Amino acid sequence: MIMQLISDISGLKKTDCWEEDALRAFQAKLGNKKDRFPCIPATQGHALQQLRYGFAGDPRNISSAGELAEMMREFTVLSRSFGSYTSLIVFFETNEQLAEQGTVEEFETLFWQQMNLLAERDREKWPDHIPEDPHDPLWEFCSHGEQYFMYCATPAHVKRQSRYFPYFMLAITPRWVLDEFNSAPERASKVKSKIRDRLAAYDSIGAHPHLNSYGSDNNYEWQQYFLRDDDSALSKCPFHRMLAGDKSNDFSITEKGRDN
Repeated sequence: MIMQLISDISGLKKTDCWEEDALRAFQAKLGNKKDRFPCIPATQGHALQQLRYGFAGDPRNISSAGELAEMMREFTVLSRSFGSYTSLIVFFETNEQLAEQGTVEEFETLFWQQMNLLAERDREKWPDHIPEDPHDPLWEFCSHGEQYFMYCATPAHVKRQSRYFPYFMLAITPRWVLDEFNSAPERASKVKSKIRDRLAAYDSIGAHPHLNSYGSDNNYEWQQYFLRDDDSALSKCPFHRMLAGDKSNDFSITEKGRDN
């Protein structure tokens, strides 16, 4: 598995592999000038080569969470040197059976399993101002002492093409990147308006009702991390931050993973 973060295809140590296929598909998606990807800052990060890419194994295998944790650690240390539009893009090895038969709800379960396992492997304390309760508007996922916005895309999404990708994929953006974007309110407002217009044209379903702004009284970040292909949503956050002495989490994926 390729563990080192790369900035483009030239960083791959081998070609004609699933990693190259995933990266080319991502570059085509963000570089499409006709069907423009809605998230303008993401397309800018791509154009400026400020995004960093990593690859993990089958998301059903517990070992992939360890790979994700290592990439998160490296990215957290180096992210500020990559530029103000940076994000970490992680592609997971998604075999044909999983890609074709996996449902949105099954991928949703895999996403939250990855988040819980990632938190287990975090060596750093979360920032003191971040609440422990995901149902607090100020809560958001943290890793290695940094606040992050998490985005998940899957092969099962159809109507919500903004959340479709042929591989199980995470896009992980530091809070400081989002704060810098919002530091010029007038400009940020105009860009957000364009994003909404693009989203309406890109998806065959309206914007999910849970899309909101961090810190708003009626906003919960966890609800935006994984958007289903309709307007339904989980009623309770599946994330359980492991505290000292807490052994309550029980995950269905194993060291070897499932066979199907």
